[in-house]
Amino acid sequence: MVNASLLKPLTVSFNPSALKGEISVPGDKSISHRSLMFSALAKGRCRVSGLLEGEDVLRTTVAMRKLGAKIERLSEGIWLVEGKGIGKLSEPDDVLDLGNSGTSARLLSGILSSHPMFSVLTGDESLRSRPMSRVIVPLSTNGSQFFSREKGRLPLSIVGSVQTKPITYRLPVASAQVKSAILLSALNAHGVTHVIEPIPTRDHTENMLRYFGCEVTIKSLAEGGKRIEICGPIELEAHDIVVPGDPSSAAFILVAAAICKGSEVYIRHVGLNPLRTGSFKVLRAMGANLRILNERHEGGEIVGDLLIQGSDLHGVEVNASLAPSMIDEYPILAVAAAYASGTTRFNGLKELRVKESDRFTSIVAMLKANKVEVETDGDDMIIYGNAGYVKGGGVVETHMDHRLAMSASILGLIAKEKITLDDVSFVKTSFPNFYTLLNQLGAGFEL
Repeated sequence: MVNASLLKPLTVSFNPSALKGEISVPGDKSISHRSLMFSALAKGRCRVSGLLEGEDVLRTTVAMRKLGAKIERLSEGIWLVEGKGIGKLSEPDDVLDLGNSGTSARLLSGILSSHPMFSVLTGDESLRSRPMSRVIVPLSTNGSQFFSREKGRLPLSIVGSVQTKPITYRLPVASAQVKSAILLSALNAHGVTHVIEPIPTRDHTENMLRYFGCEVTIKSLAEGGKRIEICGPIELEAHDIVVPGDPSSAAFILVAAAICKGSEVYIRHVGLNPLRTGSFKVLRAMGANLRILNERHEGGEIVGDLLIQGSDLHGVEVNASLAPSMIDEYPILAVAAAYASGTTRFNGLKELRVKESDRFTSIVAMLKANKVEVETDGDDMIIYGNAGYVKGGGVVETHMDHRLAMSASILGLIAKEKITLDDVSFVKTSFPNFYTLLNQLGAGFEL
């Protein structure tokens, strides 16, 4: 039971004002996590600029410090990390509490499984309810041992292997976190580790490994997909990192601007990794006036600037193959679909059932509570947009899910009746200045 006195509720009133301005969104969450972990595993000092200082990433910072890395905050978004080297992390003298961060839990499992020491991972109520079996199963074959609650739920005890074995693993579901956990384990394994990926997922880990001097071999498979190979053990070379703006965070601003008439918003320095920008493709297909400008390469990643203007959107059918490139953006794309004219069908959303909450069910409940017509067909979601009209008036249970809370807040900008959210405190896990930034553009949130 959640203590009501600890909740941070929000009521959003209809605000038809156009959003206008030039902003930067917080640093990419996935790259921020990895920059801290990779820097801690490298020998030498790494300066990380643009780090997302959300709660999830700060949990990774605390964990890496407990494992022996020296990490210092120099100024806002700028951090200095002095790494220990592969296989040189220290056994923590306490439990590693990762809060709400599933990325921290899964990627750290790979690192800890390849170090000969004992560690325990835990998290908040939401994280303790989420499955870890998908990383426990492959990592258990490298010589390490895992002990957890039923269905692999946290708290999770890990006894790392004395001499990590290379493994070959075919991903049963598309998961960049599982892939990354195995590749991080491979850095301290003796021999070649193979990860077979039938469906491509975000490749920040592979990009950053190359940037840190690791040879990563990728082979295309005749039946589709790819095989990723790493021969360990490997020493990582320390390099400074500039973290681009998070495309997932940018998507919330893009939709807010697209659905508010007369808007024009410019977003600087956003990551454009093609395995992360499925939501941009969907918005364009829906008729959004979205342009990509000043495209360039930095630190192994593609970055650029985004210009979005208010648009009339129309419904589309969204293929399940796009899911890995926008798995976190379905809640906000559902808001775009509610605003659009016509029917939008999102196919193959099974993976949404194992995110911070059962996002599939939560998105449907958010829309129904605000009189948006929506139905489900197995793992498909069908939303019937009403050409810019959203009645609203509902109460949204956010289930400690930051992306659901942000999406419901943006839905409230165009709803004709007030929308109430039970809790928005978890927004800080990925987008600490979300409401401040939108208010700078003219949104008018009252917190």
